[in-house]
Amino acid sequence: MVARAYTVAFVGVEARPVEVQCALSAGLPGFAIVGLPDKAVSEARERVRAALTAMAIALPSKKITVNLSPADLPKEGSHYDLPIALALLAAIGAIPAEEVEHTVSLGELSLDGSLVAVTGALPAAMAAAEAERSLVVPRACGAEAAWVGAARVLAAPTLVAVIRHFTGQAPLEPAEPGEVREDTGGRDLADVKGQERAKRAMEIAAAGRHHLLMVGSPGSGKSMLAARLPSILPPLTPQEALETSMIHSLAGLISEGGISRTRPFREPHHTASMAAIVGGGRGAKPGEISLAHNGVLFLDEFPEFPRPVLETLRQPVETGEVVVARANAHVHYPCRFMLVAAANPCKCGHLADAARACSRAPGCGEDYLGRISGPLMDRFDLRLDVPPVAFTDLDLPDGGDRSAVVAERVARARAVQAARYEGSGARVNADAEGATLEAVATPDAEGREILLKAAERFGLSARGYHRVLRVARTIADLEGVEAVRRPHVAEALSYRIAGVMALA
Repeated sequence: MVARAYTVAFVGVEARPVEVQCALSAGLPGFAIVGLPDKAVSEARERVRAALTAMAIALPSKKITVNLSPADLPKEGSHYDLPIALALLAAIGAIPAEEVEHTVSLGELSLDGSLVAVTGALPAAMAAAEAERSLVVPRACGAEAAWVGAARVLAAPTLVAVIRHFTGQAPLEPAEPGEVREDTGGRDLADVKGQERAKRAMEIAAAGRHHLLMVGSPGSGKSMLAARLPSILPPLTPQEALETSMIHSLAGLISEGGISRTRPFREPHHTASMAAIVGGGRGAKPGEISLAHNGVLFLDEFPEFPRPVLETLRQPVETGEVVVARANAHVHYPCRFMLVAAANPCKCGHLADAARACSRAPGCGEDYLGRISGPLMDRFDLRLDVPPVAFTDLDLPDGGDRSAVVAERVARARAVQAARYEGSGARVNADAEGATLEAVATPDAEGREILLKAAERFGLSARGYHRVLRVARTIADLEGVEAVRRPHVAEALSYRIAGVMALA
């Protein structure tokens, strides 16, 4: 007799079904796990054996073979402990085999039989719902998995509780979803004194999800501005929250089962490796660009990042998806994020101040910012010079509009875009392209004239031309008008051409 249990294997954000088959046969007593398991899965036999011994359940003196099917799919992680134990218990007749076959399970076993939390409960619940099966997870994962309302999620503290559930002695109650959290960190845009042009650029970037580059001397407020960007972004929609939470679930970033409506804000250090930024490593895990999906990726000291790391951003910024290809893995992760970068104008940071600049000025500025390639620079919608803050600005009583006021304007603009692009695949102006962009962002005659003149004079690329149109469309949305006019195009050009002139 072959007993079966079901679990999942994670390939990117996809949870693929895995059938756990357990057979008892005559021969020398042994416990073998086959089906391309990694070290953690192979060690499951010792954890399962110890957990059953702690519950006074003796294994039969037979050869035990556990097969993880499909056998050519790599199996990684400790979440196979529970399904292996259930398949074994069904094989020896301790629990009804037909009950086990109607569930998907995952969880790590302690030596005393308690269940330890694992990553990926949310994608596993999605797979269980598609297969029309219940999901059994450790108690610590129940609140997270229960967010998938289509799945019946059962959270158990121990293997004993799972056995009692399947034997009808003490059925488990369905888990309840965790709390919805909304937290902006208490940082307000009004904390920033001066820098009104930078605040305006941030508002435009937030409204249309445009990529932003800030260049300025040390202490001008670039990092302070970026840290307050989440406070003006609208909360995640239910669909976006589910997409983002599935990635964070695989990375183990969901605490106590709570789903956050706040958009992700990731700020990796410039010493981060390519695998940390793009994804990869053992198991091809998601990188920072995927963890920032539907949110913000802030790269401070932008030119200090290794050149290969920066160049890998070019394709994900355009496509909104990254493919991590390895010898034993080829996975896709979504990464539709807003890239915000900050840089000093040169190595010493005081290029514009002759009294404080180093002896290599102005050549040091060209060398320093030259680390950013032209194709990557072309992908920034807004390029902004952030001047030093005047001491008179520091004495001002407040810093202009508070984040709540700016967030309302951003939310209205995002609502207009959501209605405009409904059913088209785009969500915000940054996604518009081709015929859709021409239909919604073609400026009036005066706006078109100034755009063509600027494109010819400053040598805008085709990508730059279209990005100006997207920014102009966002500016018009913030103003609440339907047509893109000359002032909108002029302001959009000012953010792009100013950056070109400053970096020339």
